Amino acid sequence: MNGLGTDGGGSTHNTVSSTHNTVSGDAVIVGPLLMAQHIEGIQLPPPPPDVPPSQGPMPSRVFVNRTKELADLRDAALSLAAGPEPGVVLVVGVGGVGKTQLVAQAVRRELHERFPDGQLYVDLADHRRDGAVDLAAVLGEFLRALRVHKDYVPGGLAERTALFRSVAATLRLLVKVDNVQHAPEVRALVPPQGLLVATGRRVLPSLLMDGAVLIDVAPLDGAAGTELVRRWHADADEGTAADVVRLCAGHPLALRAALEWLAARPQLTLDDVVRDLTAGRYGTGDDGVREAMGMAMGEGGGTGEGGVGEAVDSVLDSVVAGVSGHTRHLYDLLGVLPGTTATADLLTAVGATGVDEGLGELLSCRLAVLVESSDRPRRYRLHDVVRAHARLRARALPEERRRAVLRLVVDFYADAAAHGDALVLGDRFRIQPPPVRPLSELAARGTLFTDRADALEWLDAERVNFRAVIRVAADEGWYEEVWRLCESLWALYHSRKHLADCVESGLLGIEAAQHQARPDVEIRMRNQVARAAYELGDLDRAESQLDAAADLLGLAGDPRLSGVVQESRGLIALARGRSEESPGAARERAEEARQLFERALAANRAVPDPHGIVVQSYNVAQALVAGERWADALGVLDEAAETARTTGDEPMLPRIDLVRAHAFAGLGALDRAVAAAGAAAEAAAGLKQFAKLDQALELLTALADRAEDRPLRAACEEKLGALRRTMGLRPPAAPTA
Repeated sequence: MNGLGTDGGGSTHNTVSSTHNTVSGDAVIVGPLLMAQHIEGIQLPPPPPDVPPSQGPMPSRVFVNRTKELADLRDAALSLAAGPEPGVVLVVGVGGVGKTQLVAQAVRRELHERFPDGQLYVDLADHRRDGAVDLAAVLGEFLRALRVHKDYVPGGLAERTALFRSVAATLRLLVKVDNVQHAPEVRALVPPQGLLVATGRRVLPSLLMDGAVLIDVAPLDGAAGTELVRRWHADADEGTAADVVRLCAGHPLALRAALEWLAARPQLTLDDVVRDLTAGRYGTGDDGVREAMGMAMGEGGGTGEGGVGEAVDSVLDSVVAGVSGHTRHLYDLLGVLPGTTATADLLTAVGATGVDEGLGELLSCRLAVLVESSDRPRRYRLHDVVRAHARLRARALPEERRRAVLRLVVDFYADAAAHGDALVLGDRFRIQPPPVRPLSELAARGTLFTDRADALEWLDAERVNFRAVIRVAADEGWYEEVWRLCESLWALYHSRKHLADCVESGLLGIEAAQHQARPDVEIRMRNQVARAAYELGDLDRAESQLDAAADLLGLAGDPRLSGVVQESRGLIALARGRSEESPGAARERAEEARQLFERALAANRAVPDPHGIVVQSYNVAQALVAGERWADALGVLDEAAETARTTGDEPMLPRIDLVRAHAFAGLGALDRAVAAAGAAAEAAAGLKQFAKLDQALELLTALADRAEDRPLRAACEEKLGALRRTMGLRPPAAPTA
């Protein structure tokens, strides 16, 4: 075995013994046994609790009159689960008829034991835009629920699909999907083992041809509905109960809303409910309401449930008319808000009063529900049928009032996103000024978030709402707020790899910049779109955006804008170089990248921007390594490391050491390469940069192979396997001896 002692490359001097030497470039050389011990001593975070995910709405304690549907769902699920291939069950019915609750009841009663590795849940309405679902975002949520660390969640749909199938390959999972509209949405989310149960408002014939089992959930008939009413009101007259069922068209959501409203008013009787519903005196008078409600519930999609939308509309009108004034105001505000969820902080910011009491009343009437969220604030949403009703009521508001509310919403999110960006990405280059309102003024109580991790979770929990708010701001012509939101949300989109959202919002940001004649903003927006396209592998689209941005550089004052464009171009050149088959062509691409990064470096020195100087020096060194100019790269890296230490830019040091290791390896100085990679591994572990730690351990493993250093290779393989298990991945396959 050759080992990895000093090999004569570069200057050295002994400091402790012949196995521990210091070399230029801050690398510390140790003998093979000591380096193996260094790797073994790297502290990894404890693995997340080995608790299977249990996602989805909770089952209600009161659930009756669905015996047949429950039995059909159970039998289908158990039959499919017993087979060798994953199965699909499609539960179909009008909106609000109880499909999600049916699935929740079946899971609680019998199915959970069949899927010991967990339950995943998604409502596709939260991920649908322009009729299409962002499946990459859904799979990202699934991977994180399966304890895959965010640093290991890739950006593209194909990569996320492959990783989901790999992570779930040996797991017995139940995947629950609400609001399915198209068969491909289901197929993409089927687990390798286990079962997927999808709910939707219409039959999908192609899924049935694939072998999916159909469960039809109809509104309750007279007898079943009457039994349910008398379950809630034991002393109810059978005839009166039957009248309530008829007036509600047997729709469970309408029945529940009406009877929950009655339960909060002990001075009234079921006869009062019947009288009010019969009179229909709370109707909106809008002939389009009933048609829109029917569409929201899925009527006309093959369910054959005519009249249900009209009945539910009447019930909701009656229930809303009977709540307190501030609750009714809150309900109308929820009808104006873009997005799908709201917090007490947002509702307070847009002028609601008595928020806690109002939300409590909406919850008790079953008009609103609490939703699961990984961040701190409690989040509320209206059932989609109720939300359609609330939005139709909002049409009656004066246009000035509606726009005033929307403006408060947009301003709230613009300021909150700016504060979140500052916490997540620190002192980076931004075009917009800091928000005028302090973070504490945006919260009804306390603060929205307190640190980087808190801020990132809050931004992620609000992602769907941000998308809707940006659209609203663009439609209303509030162009400055559009691009401010887009610039701030880079902190979220880049950190959590919501790349499709980055492209969509960035295109709106480009239009906003053009409306305001802001070439500096347009450059920034085009660069963000280009970076998202680059990470998605669409290099042509990225280059076209950068070409358009470059045409505007002469109109922009801040040289850093030139720097970000040149940096992005350099990254694309490096990516194209990696795909070149000819070594000569690859070196040409590397030289092209180096020149671009040098321009970016000069732009950052002109400001000066210390972090930008470090990043662009690092990029220059990457290009030099790609072009096999190893010694030149080392000089650039030494300067970059010194600047990083002087300015407190420690997060860049592991990245610098990784490139340094590649440069030493290119020179054949394996001991120095190992020292640099080991330094990168230790620094990355200390900074919790787990993706960089993974890269360092992979590089060390390869270097140990080259040197035939079996102890070091074994230590790296063991640590790499432990890291990936901790990060939620399966360990790498053991290499052949």
